[in-house]
Amino acid sequence: MAKKQNYVTRTFTFEGKRYYVRGKDEVEVEVKKAMKLRDLEEGKKLLSGDMPLKKWAEICIDTYKTNQADITQKKYVNRMNHCILEHIGSYPLKKITPMHCQQVINLQKGNSKYQINQVYQMLNFLFERAIENKYIATNPAKYIQRPAGTKTSRRSITDVERSHILKVAFSGSKYTLWLLMLYCGCRPSEAAECMGMDIQTLSETDDFGQVHEYHMLHIRGTKSDNADRLVPLHDDLYNIIKDTPKFSYICPNTKGVKRSETSRRRLWESFKKDINISMGCKVDPDTKQLVGVKPLATDLTSYCLRHTFCTDLQKKGVDLRSAQYLMGHSDVALTANIYTHADQTTIIQAAKKMQPEKEVQHQVQHLKAL
Repeated sequence: MAKKQNYVTRTFTFEGKRYYVRGKDEVEVEVKKAMKLRDLEEGKKLLSGDMPLKKWAEICIDTYKTNQADITQKKYVNRMNHCILEHIGSYPLKKITPMHCQQVINLQKGNSKYQINQVYQMLNFLFERAIENKYIATNPAKYIQRPAGTKTSRRSITDVERSHILKVAFSGSKYTLWLLMLYCGCRPSEAAECMGMDIQTLSETDDFGQVHEYHMLHIRGTKSDNADRLVPLHDDLYNIIKDTPKFSYICPNTKGVKRSETSRRRLWESFKKDINISMGCKVDPDTKQLVGVKPLATDLTSYCLRHTFCTDLQKKGVDLRSAQYLMGHSDVALTANIYTHADQTTIIQAAKKMQPEKEVQHQVQHLKAL
């Protein structure tokens, strides 16, 4: 009969918690105890103020940004890596000072206010969550000063621009993507996603029994849950996309597949070139490059088309909440920011409405003459 092995058991305490180790003899127990302590120390360092900011950023995004759409999270991570982690990502969380954070935000000088605010919010997000989890005591980014930044305004297109944009866009199917932005309020990535199956028809029967049909575009939002929406289709746009096969993209590239961000950027440059030509710009016959002054305003971006869709809704009397839905905004304040932007036409219309009636004007003139 085999002799029963007598094991040695020892206990020790780490961070207020008791642990047990067991071995064949005192030597084995001490080795196991040392290994256990090493693992506990490494685990403590991994999730503590000693962990690198880069590691904490990964944990934060995985834990707190679970509701972000894939494309939104990709942009978020890229911005954080480039603007923050490239500079202080290797620093231990608890060793980062307000000066480090100020230096990081200062690198954004000259960028847009939006970009600067995004970096500022990211810094505060990382450190506020670290405080909540008791890894650090204070937020080193709380009182940093943001550079002034530049203000970028996504304006509406002018009447002259609209006439040339439509002329070029309707000249062939190449530029249909920009019509989806202008007439349906799509974001560029949303327009690229649209397929034949997204073209839908809703019907309504009026009080006289007559059926009315309305063509719609299902925009499969890429930014948030609110971005998924149905938007009315302009008849002229519907007529050129209605025969798109169910599983084909409405605005594919030359190979018939979905346009990438790079492809869309090139398409926009080509679109602007053709608009300039439409406006009278000359082209060098040898280089095919534009010659002389370009008539098209340099501040025109593709997002001006989406902005115009929103201001068109305002001019047509569409209420703010409906406009929020049609724009796919997660916050009505985003829509209101565009709705409260008054252009010259809106101001002139308001001025006309504020003028006294003709009869009142005559009375005033008569009184002045007395």
